[in-house]
Amino acid sequence: MRPRSLVLVLAAFASGFLIARALPTAPRGDLPRDQSAAPLRTAAGVPPAERGPEPAATPDRLTSEETRNIEVFRQASDSVVFITSIVDPRDFFFDASRIPEGTGSGFVWDRDGHIVTNFHVVEGAQRLSVTLADQSEWEAEVAGVAPDKDLAVLRIAAPAERLRPLPAGRSQDLQVGQTVLAVGNPFGLDHTLTVGVVSALGRELRSPSGRTIRDIIQTDAAINPGNSGGPLLDSRGQLIGVNSAIYSPSGASAGIGFAVPVDTVSRLVPQLIERGHIEQPGIGISLLADHAAARLRLEGVGVYEVVPGSPAARAGLEGVRLSRFGRILPGDQIIAVDGRATKSAEDLVHAFETAGVGTRVTLTVVRNGERRSVEVGLVAVR
Repeated sequence: MRPRSLVLVLAAFASGFLIARALPTAPRGDLPRDQSAAPLRTAAGVPPAERGPEPAATPDRLTSEETRNIEVFRQASDSVVFITSIVDPRDFFFDASRIPEGTGSGFVWDRDGHIVTNFHVVEGAQRLSVTLADQSEWEAEVAGVAPDKDLAVLRIAAPAERLRPLPAGRSQDLQVGQTVLAVGNPFGLDHTLTVGVVSALGRELRSPSGRTIRDIIQTDAAINPGNSGGPLLDSRGQLIGVNSAIYSPSGASAGIGFAVPVDTVSRLVPQLIERGHIEQPGIGISLLADHAAARLRLEGVGVYEVVPGSPAARAGLEGVRLSRFGRILPGDQIIAVDGRATKSAEDLVHAFETAGVGTRVTLTVVRNGERRSVEVGLVAVR
């Protein structure tokens, strides 16, 4: 190449380089959406470093079912909380220190700061803390407990704008095979989702108090340690149960989980908020133990004693009495409530609880081999 040509090429290259350097650099906001940083949340009180990015748009390649599950999880996550039970031990050298004793899940019930969880999550705790979805932590007090149903309600002083209650559905219409989603904090991790189906209905579960919880929902959605107290949702994101236990010899999920049905929760939680305990419906009788009734070959549930002035007394029910020779004479035997058989004391208590205080029920009663129907009103007996 001739010297003059070489000089011209070098001059053109240098000119182009200077022009490129002079051009303005495109701002980051002008990049395509999938290459720019997602905006941060503006949750009050949450440091920017702790704020995660907003969820990305759902990709088109997902199925409609996957899209629905993602949306349900996103909406429910704001309502699910992390619960820590704390003990305050003291020793000879040190003052009290806060030591976490157990963890579990719960969910926001209303904007007054009420949190629903399992009784066994808070049982024995000296102090309790609730961490909301925005990572703010609040000391909690127990508003009410129902050990017989493994339910508890906590109260925190969080402002209403931080609280997002879960919408409650119904459990009486559930069908085996329908999709359910369990949200919680297993092993102390952040919100997690497991998906499954209703695998059985009408199961029974032993409560922390030893009583049987009826009409339990069985699901194959994994319920791991830490999920206890979290919500079980239907495909529309409505609350249908409170995750309570798993069946597993190893202590990890083995495909059989249990949840307290939302119909029970919706009936009892307002009582726990108002009174701190649930009203036990009854008619003013004490019952023979089931093994005693079986030994006497009684049909149904044996009435041991009738409280004077009670609805049972006004209805003419009679308890056990002694003959003139000291022989025990069986009292009335209740064999059905509103047409549903009662074969044990637990059956009778469950029938009364289902009906509720203030309602009237029809008892089928056997006395001396003769059956009769008795209408009686249910009252609060404790």
